[in-house]
Amino acid sequence: MQRSGFYHNIIDKGELIMLIIKNGVIHDAIHPIPYTADILIEDKKIIHIDQNIQESDAEIFDAAGLDIYPGFIDAHSHLGVFGLSGQATKDDAEKNDPVTPHHRGIDCVNPLAFTFPKALQAGVTCVCTGPGSVGVIAGTHVAMKTSGYHLDKMIVKNPVAMKAAVGENPKTHMSKFITTRLTIAALIRDTLLQAKEYKAKKDAAVENNSTKPPYSPKLEALIPVIEKKIPLKVHGYRVDDLQTVIRIAKECDIDITLEHAADAYMLADELAKDKIPVAVGPFFTQPKRSETENKSPEHAVELFRAGVCVSVTTDDPAISSEYLALSAGLLMREGLSEFEALQTITVNPAKHLRIEDRLGSITVGKDADFVLAKGCPMQVTVKPEAVFVDGSLVYQRGK
Repeated sequence: MQRSGFYHNIIDKGELIMLIIKNGVIHDAIHPIPYTADILIEDKKIIHIDQNIQESDAEIFDAAGLDIYPGFIDAHSHLGVFGLSGQATKDDAEKNDPVTPHHRGIDCVNPLAFTFPKALQAGVTCVCTGPGSVGVIAGTHVAMKTSGYHLDKMIVKNPVAMKAAVGENPKTHMSKFITTRLTIAALIRDTLLQAKEYKAKKDAAVENNSTKPPYSPKLEALIPVIEKKIPLKVHGYRVDDLQTVIRIAKECDIDITLEHAADAYMLADELAKDKIPVAVGPFFTQPKRSETENKSPEHAVELFRAGVCVSVTTDDPAISSEYLALSAGLLMREGLSEFEALQTITVNPAKHLRIEDRLGSITVGKDADFVLAKGCPMQVTVKPEAVFVDGSLVYQRGK
């Protein structure tokens, strides 16, 4: 399929069976010291990493002089849901109901949006995307590759999380329903408790059909959250809001991730102890309101140093996903090593999204998603030279 505009350097993926990427310097996001080796790929997966791999049936890509990184992952975005920054397609969130867990993010993502190839050319090979933070419970998000044209074929995991929001966003955009943080907390707590009761009645109905509750699409959609199959992905900034979310999660026995979480550094030890992942950012922007004033790379580094699973995010279109690697580079300016900063856009977001079995590092058995560059792409002067998704070359600079 031929595309115009931002698609001009995107290469249609063929049915490549076996490939060897040779002679590149591998930054696998697992070992701090990079090393030179070959990578053997078959059927979209990494099957061997070693010196001087020989396979007569394999196509060769010579990466001599290039550094090889895992495909970058944006753990929190709205890629394909908005148009240009500030110009919502009005598919980002329902404003006539503050609680819509039955809304599926996959139904509002446009895989042909020009933002996907921009992200791909910058090495972002996977994103978590879906409805915005207007609703208290807005619906599910999907983890998907950025290469392709058919959304259902780009999915890594769906649903990957249930989106929720606390603080000023729902208060501002849902003002006809909500005027206080009390109402936000009560809506989240009450909806989760209803879902737990609904599930208990459904489970009991296996033995006695008379106890089966009336079908509820909203409560049905929350069962994966109640069963801890997916987390509640909570937008929030202020420390009191974050404490409220943690409190509700413990009361209702669910898993959560924190998104943006400007004040999370104040709770660093607790978050590390409870193993609550945090996606920080977006950076490169001024705080829009007082609750976001502590949003900074410096505080993100404090979280990382405390042992929290920290991911850097763009919140596209707040800033474009193409600046994900540069956002991670800001943490290097605040003291993280290149290896540590790389983890915030590779292994950590994979853990945040619970897709680390497939993505996040250059490891045998994982998807063959790579970024090749002359130097570190987290530096402002370095652009990716090539990007691979599922073992296929999907972008090559200048081609």
